[in-house]
Amino acid sequence: MAPRASWKGYLKLSLVSCPVRLYPATSASERISFNQLHKKTHNRINMKPVDPELGLVERSDLVKGYEYEDKQYIIIDDADLDAVRIESNHTMNIEAFVDEGEVDVIYQDAPYYMAPDGAMAEETFAVLREAMRKSGKLAIARLVLSSRERVVTIGARDNGMFVCTLRNPNEVRGTAEYFGNIPAGKPDAEMLQLAEALIKQKETTFDPRNYEDRYEAALMTMIREKLKGHKPIIAAAPERGNVINLMDALKASLSQSKPPAKSKSKADEVAKPAAKKAAAGGAAENPLKASLLKAVGKSKK
Repeated sequence: MAPRASWKGYLKLSLVSCPVRLYPATSASERISFNQLHKKTHNRINMKPVDPELGLVERSDLVKGYEYEDKQYIIIDDADLDAVRIESNHTMNIEAFVDEGEVDVIYQDAPYYMAPDGAMAEETFAVLREAMRKSGKLAIARLVLSSRERVVTIGARDNGMFVCTLRNPNEVRGTAEYFGNIPAGKPDAEMLQLAEALIKQKETTFDPRNYEDRYEAALMTMIREKLKGHKPIIAAAPERGNVINLMDALKASLSQSKPPAKSKSKADEVAKPAAKKAAAGGAAENPLKASLLKAVGKSKK
């Protein structure tokens, strides 16, 4: 069965237009979800609309209302919504192009796949897709989804295109409230090099398949055990040692990490002279740094 499109319309660039379809790129159907049941009967509870004066009401009697003042509403019906027609109801008109890395990830919201709507649209679709791919650009356009106009980015992806709705700037909180009191001072240069060495040891290629939802997996294991009539196995979280300070934390981390190639690293260059200095008593001013550098030296052996 072919997937159901969330939106159908036209992708337009200047005088060039192409009929397209939009499909959700993600699905939550595989997530474990729970139903509300009565604790004695185990019957599923139905959430029914209730009017404070009339009690239970039929959903067919419900209408949309906009609260313009406290407890004062204006009724909006389907005819009113149909009357609000703008170009983006059925057309994604490309307004501009930006570099792929220029759109801040914090503005990115819901992802969609876009495909041509019919064989006649495929050639135009392919030309627009490859032009964006070769230029390394994302298109900026607008479309109406769920009775709301959304700004979107459009880019090439495999044989199709990838569309991402963007959050309105008013929805994104500023950073000052959260980061304003964080000191802006530069960290110790030697500790910074050690942290960089730790990062280097853990470099890899990202593959989302390597990062399963462990809680979801444990939850399903518990459910299966209960279905068998067994008591769920409670797995305790691993105990962690007390971390005295940053130096000790880096020490423990580097000793547990797989060491890089045997060639000299910056961490070695930092550790050796600092270790000698510590032995001579010169590191007394910063015992944390001395212990960390000593630990890094041990982790290399």
